[in-house]
Amino acid sequence: QVQVVESGGGLVQAGGSLRLSCAASGSFFYINFMAWYRQAPGKQRELVASITSGGNTNYAASVKGRFTISSGNAKNTNDLQMNSLKPEDTAVYYCKVEGAAGLRRNDYWWGQGTQVTVSS
Repeated sequence: QVQVVESGGGLVQAGGSLRLSCAASGSFFYINFMAWYRQAPGKQRELVASITSGGNTNYAASVKGRFTISSGNAKNTNDLQMNSLKPEDTAVYYCKVEGAAGLRRNDYWWGQGTQVTVSS
């Protein structure tokens, strides 16, 4: 069984920081990349940041310079350090894992999401 679990969400004042973590577990043969998406009420889900197995990172323009994605200490984990948070960062943040597990290859799995609320 494959599982993707996010943690670290919460309530923070504008200008503050939060660190989100994503852990993928189960029968993964390999993981190509992991990414963070977010979805605010009434809006489409959008890509925030991604990291490949080789360590290459990519960021949405809206978070570049404020957010940093990195590999976690444990295998198949990552961390999203969010600094200088703004009210518009308020959303449910989801971790997406792309790779191969079980009978699926070049497929993806979503976590359940973690709420980030930034007060003004």
